[in-house]
Amino acid sequence: MIKHLWLRLIRPLDPWLLIILLALICVGQITLYSAGERSFDRVESQMINFAVAFACMWFVASQPPQRLMSVALPLYLLGVALLVGVFLFGDVSKGARRWLNIGVTRIQPSEMMKIALPMMLAWYMHKHEAMLRVRDFLVAAILLAIPVAFVLKQPDLGTAILIAGSGFFVLYLAGLSWKLIVPMILVGIVSIWFVMDLGRCSQVFHDYQCQRVQTLLDPSTDPLGKGYHTIQGTIAIGSGGVTGKGWLQGTQTHLDYIPEKTTDFVFAVYSEEFGLVGNLVLLTLYVLALMRGLSITMHANTLFGKLLAGAITMTFFTYAFVNMGMVSGILPVVGVPLPLISYGGTSLVTLLIGFGLLMSIRRHRAMIKFG
Repeated sequence: MIKHLWLRLIRPLDPWLLIILLALICVGQITLYSAGERSFDRVESQMINFAVAFACMWFVASQPPQRLMSVALPLYLLGVALLVGVFLFGDVSKGARRWLNIGVTRIQPSEMMKIALPMMLAWYMHKHEAMLRVRDFLVAAILLAIPVAFVLKQPDLGTAILIAGSGFFVLYLAGLSWKLIVPMILVGIVSIWFVMDLGRCSQVFHDYQCQRVQTLLDPSTDPLGKGYHTIQGTIAIGSGGVTGKGWLQGTQTHLDYIPEKTTDFVFAVYSEEFGLVGNLVLLTLYVLALMRGLSITMHANTLFGKLLAGAITMTFFTYAFVNMGMVSGILPVVGVPLPLISYGGTSLVTLLIGFGLLMSIRRHRAMIKFG
C-alpha cells in the first residue's frame, strides 16, 4: 500500500530534474544557515516555503499539457488585471508599488506573469502554428509589452527583465528572425547610451536605476552608498580564493559587511566560504538543470511544449546569470534572487511551478495536438 502511494507520488516527477533541484535546495539551506548567523529560523522558514512550492510543482506536473493550454489565456488576463490593480490600488513599500492587498493576504502579481506570459505566448504561437507571419510576432510583442510596462512602472526592473526575457525566448524559439533581433539589440544599446549621457538618464529612468548603472561603471564614486553592495560583494567573492574560507568561516559574512546576505547577495556568502571549487559545483548543478530542460524542449511533440519548455529553461538560466553578474559587479544591482539558493517563498514557488511545467511536458510527450 505504502509502495503504491509512493509510486503515485513520484510518477508525475522527472527523476533527473528532481535530483538536481534537491541538490540545489540542500546547497541553499547550508548557505542560508551560515548567512543567517547559525540560526535555524531562515532554514525552517525556507523548508516550509519548499514544501508549499513542491506541492505546487507536483500539482502542475500531474496536469496534462492540454489543460495547461486551456488556462493560458485566463491566467494571462488575470495577471494583467492584477497588475492594473497594483497600479491603481497597490500598497507602497520602500518607494515601490508592487503588492496588492486582497484582504486575507498580499500578493505580488508580477511573479505570476513570469509563468503566465510564456504560457500565453506559447499558446498563441501554437494556435497560429500553421502560418506564422510577421503580424503574429507583432501581436505577441504587444502581449509581452503590456505586463512589462506595468512592472517597470512599479518600479521593479529585475522582475521586468525576467518577464521580458521569458517572452523573448518564446518569440526566438518560435522563429523570430535575427534580421529583426539584431536591429532591436542595436537600437537598445544606442538608446541606453543616449539616455545615460549627461542629464538625460533621469528623464527616462527612475533616479535609482540611473544610479545603479553609474555605480556599475565606477562603484568607487559612492563606496558607502550606492556602490556599497557591489564593492562588498566583489570583496567577498575574491576573498574566497580557490577553496574558500570554510563553511561558517566567512569574515565578510559574519562581520555583516555583505548586505542582503540571505536574499539577493547570498552568492557572495557562498563564494566566500566555498571559493572557486564551490562555485564550479554550483555552476555544474545549474548547467545540468539547463541541459535537462533543453532536452525536454527538444523532445516535446508540440509547438506549445517546445516554446514553453524552452522559455522556462532559459528564464531559469537568466535568473542565475543576472544574480551572479550583479553580485560579482559585471551587471547592475537589479534585485534578482539566486534561484533555489536565496531565501524567499514567492520566487521559490514560481521557480518550482516552472519546473512542474517542464515535468508535465516531458511526461505527456504523446499528447494530441489541438488548436
